[in-house]
Amino acid sequence: MNTSHTSHLHDHVFLGASHDENAKRTLWVVALTVVMMVGEIAAGYLTGSMALLADGFHMATHAGALGIAAAAYAYARRHASSARYSFGTGKVGDLGGFASALVLGLVAIGIGIESLMRLFEPTQVDFGTATLIAIAGLLVNIVSALLLSGSHDHHPHEHGHDHGHSHHGHDNNLRSAYVHVLADAVTSILAIIALLAGRYLGWVWLDPAMGIVGALVIARWAWTLIRDTSGVLLDRTDDHVADEIREILEASGGAKITDLHVWRVGPQARAAIVSVLGDASITADTIRERLAPVHEVTHLTVEYRSV
Repeated sequence: MNTSHTSHLHDHVFLGASHDENAKRTLWVVALTVVMMVGEIAAGYLTGSMALLADGFHMATHAGALGIAAAAYAYARRHASSARYSFGTGKVGDLGGFASALVLGLVAIGIGIESLMRLFEPTQVDFGTATLIAIAGLLVNIVSALLLSGSHDHHPHEHGHDHGHSHHGHDNNLRSAYVHVLADAVTSILAIIALLAGRYLGWVWLDPAMGIVGALVIARWAWTLIRDTSGVLLDRTDDHVADEIREILEASGGAKITDLHVWRVGPQARAAIVSVLGDASITADTIRERLAPVHEVTHLTVEYRSV
């Protein structure tokens, strides 16, 4: 068997091209969220407003999730060249995104339960104060979304050129931060609509009803993020790249794939192990040359055996 690996000098640094820029953007959003959170909690204690306190502690859960994203960026950068990680730290962001998605799911459950309770047992609402809080929160979320929108990696339902769920080039860590900000913005918008309707139309029931709608929307985003990040963490096969490898080798002839593994090791990086059975005239280097156009694969191992 002729086995060819990438050079042992390969650095295994598979961080995304915008890693450092995204890390800075996330830190700014964390700072904004923490300032808003501290301000709301302090104002809540000073004014005795439960609405302010509740929104402040809700903001704290998002600050925690965004903090996870920031920590993931820092850890991935710090250990990018560590020999302790066989394929680098390119997937740390997906781990952070997965943890963040779990927090988002818990937030959705909490909002849903609280909304259901208020639907059946309405509570007194200070519509004026609550509306101002919601507007302030929305403004913070708009600024945060603008800070995170410099990359195309964050959209909840965006797909790469593979038209599937492998998200070529997508930074799931930044995406998780963006989804948290977006979720907060949606709840703020729904709250403003409901509070205005309650204040001017007397529709008190609309506030908890909108809360349930918001919880369902957030739960859906959380599930999508959990599905995509868990697939990366479990080394799900990248079908698009695998199909491309098969097509190239089958079209060139003289070689048959007996085993193929393709998985994501970073936002823009894929690793592949290709086992091939073929003619004596073909070598592992020949296979490597044929697969050179598959630009997504940055770590290639070829196992070749002649007939």
